Amino acid sequence: MSAADLRILVTCPPMLRQMAEFQPLIEARGAGVSAPPVVQTMTEAELVRIIPGFDGWIAGDDPATERVFAAGRAGKLRAAVKWGVGTDNVDLQAARRLGVAVTNTPGMFGADVADIAMGYVLGLARQTFGVDRAVRAGGWPKPGGMSLRGKRVGLVGFGDIGRHTAARLLAAEMQVLVYDPAPPPAGSQPPVERATWPARIGECDFLVFTCSLNPGNVHMLDHEVLRQCRRGVRIVNVARGRLIDEPALIEGLRSGMVHSAALDVMEEEPLPRASPLREFEHCIFGSHNASNTIESVRAASLKAIDELFRLLGR
Repeated sequence: MSAADLRILVTCPPMLRQMAEFQPLIEARGAGVSAPPVVQTMTEAELVRIIPGFDGWIAGDDPATERVFAAGRAGKLRAAVKWGVGTDNVDLQAARRLGVAVTNTPGMFGADVADIAMGYVLGLARQTFGVDRAVRAGGWPKPGGMSLRGKRVGLVGFGDIGRHTAARLLAAEMQVLVYDPAPPPAGSQPPVERATWPARIGECDFLVFTCSLNPGNVHMLDHEVLRQCRRGVRIVNVARGRLIDEPALIEGLRSGMVHSAALDVMEEEPLPRASPLREFEHCIFGSHNASNTIESVRAASLKAIDELFRLLGR
């Protein structure tokens, strides 16, 4: 097969929004590219229908399931790159078994996601988003805020994003309690404490989730754990929606056990119109967009292109 015979599918929304730059780069390497309009993800059925026609795939959070990989292998698919860090949507065992080479683009977004996490912490502490909404509606509120200095944050996950987040929290003179089963990385360490989840969770004024999702931590924040929290805890999630049991969170918000939450990610995305989470005006909602800066999208997309052609032997 010549390089000109290659066809590449791109379904990652941040990359798609900058395809005017990336498409010529892919085509210059002798491959055709398809960039369908994707708001969040394609469905499994959509992917099964089209994936057999492509040699390579740069995926976002799409369902990269065994069924999708099997359909791809029945056609031309030989390699896939998961754009970004998390691979919880990718059935890696199925890909390996079926002979589809898969990789990701780690280490690209730590600082950018940490910026959003810190913005959410500050937003919940000072209710800045609520003030903005009220002023736009004609009001002039002056809510009493919470000082960050001296407050304790339970930081769940201490990978690239978690370490960048810790640096920002420490700069605000907050105390950081890290939950991560992995040993600390080599080299100099920031002045954080460590604990085993959910020990000492009742000491935390904030919980900030920056960890990856795996079968062992689905709904790690559930009814039982929330009952151990300090009343009025503020919760930030810039990781994956399924880390939090949303019915438990909703109950906590209604009871006051949870003061407020800032969620860049949800269990179902986009957030359903009928979701009870929409009841809580003091909460902040994102659109799974924490990593989306022009600079980091460009870096991750160029990395994804290079990795895909490497896997394809080009």
